[in-house]
Amino acid sequence: MTKKKMFFRMISASLVRRRSRMLIALLSVAIGAMILSGLVTIYYDVPRQMGTQFRRYGSNMIVLPKEESFSMEDGEKAKAVIPEDSLVGAAPYRYENVRINQTTVLAAGTDMEGAKASSPYWNVDGKWPSGSGQLLVGKEVAEKYGLKVGEPVTVTYTPEEVYGGDDGTETEDVSDAAGAASSETEAESETEEEMILDNEMDFQVTGILDTGGSEESYIYMSLDDLAQLTGEDGGLDILELSITAQQDQLSEYADQINEAVDTVNARLVKRVAQSEGTVLTKLQALVLLVTIVVLALTMICVATTMTATVTERKMEIGLRKALGASDQSIIQEFMGEGILLGAIGGLIGTVLGFFFAQGVSMGVFNNSIVFRPLLLPITIAASMAVTGLASMIPIRATTKIDPAFVLKGE
Repeated sequence: MTKKKMFFRMISASLVRRRSRMLIALLSVAIGAMILSGLVTIYYDVPRQMGTQFRRYGSNMIVLPKEESFSMEDGEKAKAVIPEDSLVGAAPYRYENVRINQTTVLAAGTDMEGAKASSPYWNVDGKWPSGSGQLLVGKEVAEKYGLKVGEPVTVTYTPEEVYGGDDGTETEDVSDAAGAASSETEAESETEEEMILDNEMDFQVTGILDTGGSEESYIYMSLDDLAQLTGEDGGLDILELSITAQQDQLSEYADQINEAVDTVNARLVKRVAQSEGTVLTKLQALVLLVTIVVLALTMICVATTMTATVTERKMEIGLRKALGASDQSIIQEFMGEGILLGAIGGLIGTVLGFFFAQGVSMGVFNNSIVFRPLLLPITIAASMAVTGLASMIPIRATTKIDPAFVLKGE
């Protein structure tokens, strides 16, 4: 039998003989490792989980034009700066004044799928528009005009330049009657021309939007429908981006967009980004504090158990010293027992820690957590280090045991 095998057999046999006491120490190490691995998993997964939760409260970055508007191509360039795995949703908006029942209403043309992804807090009674000729109406607009889901509605748009040109010339040799008749004819012609130039489009209301905010005073249609209604593609007034990232990373994305696209100005929605950063920082600090406290309690428990073990084995230690055993060999044996306890407890605790983190994640965030394989060796190593440090003080007491006094029963 080799020396290593003999050493391992000695410490394993010692643990088995004192299994009741060592089981308590193993349980404390396993619980400490479980809390450690679980909280560390939560610590590193919290940014993703928190980002997912905060994305339900709307976009955290907006892209505005430096002048009146910017093109869809520039909007796509700005969106391309954000990595696909971080981009939750992107909603471009173009606003135009339209009329319903000869009353002005603000219409927003957008990508419905992008709006749904970037504003999941929107409560729609009915369905989101999914095709041409479908309209999402704000609650205030619906109540004002008595609109309901499934009803048709005609939307009218008047171009900015309705009337034809006027050269401003006048004829002096006409009679007053002729002038009056001419004015009446021109008025009728202008009215007829205005009716011709007004663009009308029939829609069907598919949903009523209820947000409790200003969105309820708008009507929403696809960008293609708005372009067809106005007779021109037009530019975008704003691009809302919902991004899973911390505040520092968001600021970097905004700077990259401003450098890549000259016509836009990207900025953070501070009330969302700052709130997310504050909550995340405090939550991570709390997790770190709890982890430190749990490790300290684990060390105390292991140190207490090892102290009791050393006291219980004083006769054995004294006899071994009397037979010529060195302090170093005795220290190595006790240290080996502690480290072995740490390794076994760390392995058990890592497995239990994943289920612990999964339960916390499902209970708090209603979302599953990602297992990190690298956490297994880290947790085992940390458990071994904790039990090793906890065993140092009681093990040092073995060097002070005098065989003569112990064997005499003193």
